[in-house]
Amino acid sequence: MSDPTPDSSTRAGRRRASRSGRRQRTRRSRVVRILLGTFIVLLLAAGGTAYWLYSSLNGNIEGVDLDKAIGDDRPQKLPTSGQNILILGSDSRAGANAELKTGKVAGARSDTALVMHIPEGRTRAVAISIPRDTLVTRPACSKSDGSEVASAKRVMFNSIYSQVGPACVVKTVEQMSGVRMDHYMEIDFAGFKGLVDAIGGVTVTVDQDIKDSSSGLDLTAGTHRLDGTQSLQFVRTRHGVGDGSDLGRIGLQQQFMIDLLSEIKKQDLLGSPTKTYKIADELTSALTTDSELASLTKLADFGRSLNGVDPATMETIMLPVAYDKIDPNRVVAAEPQASTLWKAIRSDSEIPESAKKSPATGGTKN
Repeated sequence: MSDPTPDSSTRAGRRRASRSGRRQRTRRSRVVRILLGTFIVLLLAAGGTAYWLYSSLNGNIEGVDLDKAIGDDRPQKLPTSGQNILILGSDSRAGANAELKTGKVAGARSDTALVMHIPEGRTRAVAISIPRDTLVTRPACSKSDGSEVASAKRVMFNSIYSQVGPACVVKTVEQMSGVRMDHYMEIDFAGFKGLVDAIGGVTVTVDQDIKDSSSGLDLTAGTHRLDGTQSLQFVRTRHGVGDGSDLGRIGLQQQFMIDLLSEIKKQDLLGSPTKTYKIADELTSALTTDSELASLTKLADFGRSLNGVDPATMETIMLPVAYDKIDPNRVVAAEPQASTLWKAIRSDSEIPESAKKSPATGGTKN
């Protein structure tokens, strides 16, 4: 037989490589099936214990039925597969939160509000912060006890949570933006502290010294590993940064959110079941969601759908605001920037640079 030509030699090599690849894939599939089978056997052996753990975590999550609370007076859903999530950080300073009180802070409020927009494709995200001192028109809402609250103008945004409840916050954001919130998530600051401690802290970098007697935060410029208590001080700080207003704190909150998400994503959850359970317990205990996400399986499915989103590439923007002409201690949505921003979110399109600049911060994003 004559020597094979270069073409036939190449084809033979490809066939061998193909057979080798199939064998490797077969071995990998066999290993995966063995691991899955072993996991199922262990789960069945655990029996009631595994069910108890699931039930315990599942029972931690509180749910809010937004459709029931708000009714039909809502914007239409995106025609794309994009998602909009309203995320609140609640700080009642009562119960467990009272033990976390630092400095001279008091009163019930929702200290942090973010509209997270995840465009179609689920590979990137943008987070829009709404300053808590923003004056808004609160729509007519129903409280959890069924009583009605009339619409009111020039209401401070963060007062809505404590006075009327989370569903009214969702309705207010939808009315001011024209953007339907697909989901709602609220994390209680008491549980927030436990979550940070459970993951072993969060690393942050600050470019200047921060000393705030109100929150208790005292950091030098540079990189720091914050525990749960320090993390609370970090997101509550306002007097130690910028002009001492709520607008300066928003930049810290946005930074910390990204650092926290990045930290969670780096955790070796499969390598430490005990740590995984502790993190899950802390997170679910602190979490309130809309009823469509109020279970472990639904949260897990939703989380998996966002696996392609890298927190490090998440864009953070503050709702463009200007200082109120009547009360300089308050801000109002700046036009036309705010309307342009919300229009881009509604259409799942690129946000113009002009819509990211806030007059109250000298034309910067936050």
